Amino acid sequence: MTSTDARSGPPRPRALTFHGPLGEPRAADLTTRLAAHRPATVLDIGCGWGELMLRVLAAVPGATGTGLDLDEDDLARGRALAAERGLADRVEFLAGQAAGTEHGPAELVLCLGASQALTDAAPPLLVPEALRELRRLVRPGGRVLLGEGFWQRTPSSGELARMWPDATASDHPGLPELVDEVVAAGFRPARIETATPAEWEEFESGYREDVEVWLAGHPDHPLAAETRARVDRQRDSWLRGYRDLLGMAYLTLVPQD
Repeated sequence: MTSTDARSGPPRPRALTFHGPLGEPRAADLTTRLAAHRPATVLDIGCGWGELMLRVLAAVPGATGTGLDLDEDDLARGRALAAERGLADRVEFLAGQAAGTEHGPAELVLCLGASQALTDAAPPLLVPEALRELRRLVRPGGRVLLGEGFWQRTPSSGELARMWPDATASDHPGLPELVDEVVAAGFRPARIETATPAEWEEFESGYREDVEVWLAGHPDHPLAAETRARVDRQRDSWLRGYRDLLGMAYLTLVPQD
């Protein structure tokens, strides 16, 4: 092992295009539909590197975007992608809290698996509170694309014990209940879509792929034992816990007048 190997740690998940179970065919359809409304402003909550936002901006000449996140590495990746695609002058990637943000309202708001960034409320109040914030952040006649988890069926206590720490059945609603919460918050659900098993597998595998390869090549690295334990827990949580139980809904929402 070289001194450089000793200093470097496990890599970021660069195998992922999207930080969630979102495949290329669905991403292309979403981009086309969202761009068809010609949003002049796009706000991406918990943006990560903002891949979908960048695609919408590329499809809508003159549109501007703002991405909010706390992860500086992801934000740096987003800025680099924007520069590569000639979009650097039309998008900002900002480090900061999304809850109570004044970066809005926008004509298109993206919130993909990031409802927790909009509120300190815990489940089951998290989603309703986040929806109220999204209602504030979208302009009349605009669109919100919400990516939100839901239970495909109520998990048993044994299944919950194999998921993330302190997982409970109240962590997510069912899909019908999620849509009810959307309507109660003042939206109409123009489209209701859910991630496929193939999209989930691509995400789960891609999330760990780079670090699994790193572990195979650096079994004696000072950070290997800690990293291996973490990655093994994540993989087991998926395979033995929430696989085929946790769904992801992609809801295109229109604010009611």
